[in-house]
Amino acid sequence: MAVATFGAGCFWKPEYLFRKIDGVTETAVGYMGGTVENPLYEQVCTDRTGHAEVVQVTFDPAAISYENLLDVFWQIHDPTQVNRQGPDVGGQYRSVIFCHSPEQEVAANSSKAALEASGKVGGSIATSIEPAPVFWRAEDFHQQYYEKDRSSCYGG
Repeated sequence: MAVATFGAGCFWKPEYLFRKIDGVTETAVGYMGGTVENPLYEQVCTDRTGHAEVVQVTFDPAAISYENLLDVFWQIHDPTQVNRQGPDVGGQYRSVIFCHSPEQEVAANSSKAALEASGKVGGSIATSIEPAPVFWRAEDFHQQYYEKDRSSCYGG
């Protein structure tokens, strides 16, 4: 199994969408990229911890490639928006790919460059590509939340 981590705005909907993909064996929502250890949702929402809301995807590389997951990532949010997605505003909603290996970093950069060159997104891509720091699992309440209450997340 392998792991991929993506920030694409509110973490509820991306988790829901990644869970539906054949070859994805597990997902978890949480926080990455900030300065506070073991942050709580209320702290992250202040936009002062530096964390992004993320979905961590465990997948079988024999069933689905990392490149295919990148394709999904680009399709499920607007990578041209800075520190927001839809009505959700703040650095915790930024578009980010956290890479778990040099190979993921190469693939992410290549994918981003190809999408930008294609002109399909109608603007400059704001997505950052960074080495994966510690993943802090969000509270149980947030796990698979979009499946529990679809009305609470943008795009419901």
